[in-house]
Amino acid sequence: MQFGKLALVAMAGVALAHPGVHEPTSYTALSKRNFLHNAKRSLNQCADHLERRGLNARAKARRAATVAKYHKRGMVARDTDTIVNTSHHSSLNVTSSTSESELFSKNPVCILAPEGETGPFWVKGELVRSDLRDGEDGIPIILDGQFIDINTCEPIQDLYWDVWNCNTTGVYSGVQSSINGNVNDASNLDKTFLRGIQKTDADGVAQFKTIFPGHYSGRTTHVHVIAHIDADELANSTLSGGHIAHVGQLFFDQDLITQVEATYPYNTNTVSITENADDHVVIAETEDSNSDPFFEYALLGETVEDGLFAWVTLGVNVSATYDASYAALLTSSGGVSHIQLNPFTLDF
Repeated sequence: MQFGKLALVAMAGVALAHPGVHEPTSYTALSKRNFLHNAKRSLNQCADHLERRGLNARAKARRAATVAKYHKRGMVARDTDTIVNTSHHSSLNVTSSTSESELFSKNPVCILAPEGETGPFWVKGELVRSDLRDGEDGIPIILDGQFIDINTCEPIQDLYWDVWNCNTTGVYSGVQSSINGNVNDASNLDKTFLRGIQKTDADGVAQFKTIFPGHYSGRTTHVHVIAHIDADELANSTLSGGHIAHVGQLFFDQDLITQVEATYPYNTNTVSITENADDHVVIAETEDSNSDPFFEYALLGETVEDGLFAWVTLGVNVSATYDASYAALLTSSGGVSHIQLNPFTLDF
C-alpha cells in the first residue's frame, strides 16, 4: 500500500540537541536506531490503516487539484550520500490535466530522526495565516503538509503548523542580530515575511503560499517546522497554550536549489552556498538512519520560475513535549528581542 511521504518524528521525554539553545540530549545512537526500526514497522501498519479509510486517495486528489489550480498561473535505512543524491522531483511534464495517480504515484516512505533543531531565529507569537509572502520577491512555492499521529495512525486535526525560512538573500524577518543581515536594521523586528502558522483540517492537512528559501553562510536551503498541539487561536490570530510536539527542518533537492539560485534575485546573494551533503543538520538527520527529510515537489509550469508545489507527510507523537527557545516575540506593538544571539554558540 502507498502511504505518501511519511516522516516519523519525536519521542516523549527526549531533549532536543541544539548547542546554546537546548539542554544536551541523552539520546544514544543505539536508541535512535531502535526507534527508527520500530517506527518503520509502524509505518506499514499506518499505511494499511490510512489506505482503508481513504485518506491517501483524498490526499492525492487534494494535491492534484492544487497543482491544477496554480499550473502556469504563478501564485497569484540510508546514509547521507544516498539521501542527498535521491531525486524528489516528479519527472512528469505536469499540466492541468495530469491525473493524481500519475503525479503522486511516487510516494516513498521515509523517517525523520526523533530529534530536531529549532535554530536561533524562531519568533514566538507569529500570525495564523496562509499567505506568507508579504511582497517578497522569489520563486513562488506552495507547501502542503499532512500530519499523522504515529500512535493511532489517524490524521491530526487542529494541529498548528508553524513554519519560517529566510528570504532570497538569506535574511529572516522578525530578528535583529549580527548573524542575520543588517544588525543595525531595527525595523526588521517588526517584519513578518515568510513566517506563519496554519491549522490542520480533518485530514491533518495545512498549506502555505510562500517563496522558495534563499541561503546564508554555513547552511543549506531549508524550512523550519514546529508542530503545536492543543493550542488555541486568539482573536488577534495568535496562539495561546498547548505544547510543542515536533521541532525540525525540511530540505530540497540540490539540483532544484541550483536551478533556483541561478534566477533573480537569488543570484544577487554573494554568500557561498553550502550544499546538502555538507550541511550539519542534513548529516545529523540522515547519517546511519532511514531518515529522508526532503520535500517531494512538482513544477507548476515549464520552469521553476513558474512556481513549485512541495509536499510532505509528517508523523508526530502528540504526547511528546519540546522546549523551543525563541529569538524574538511578536506583540501587538511589534517585535521584541528575547535572547542575545551568539554566532559562536548557536547552530542556525
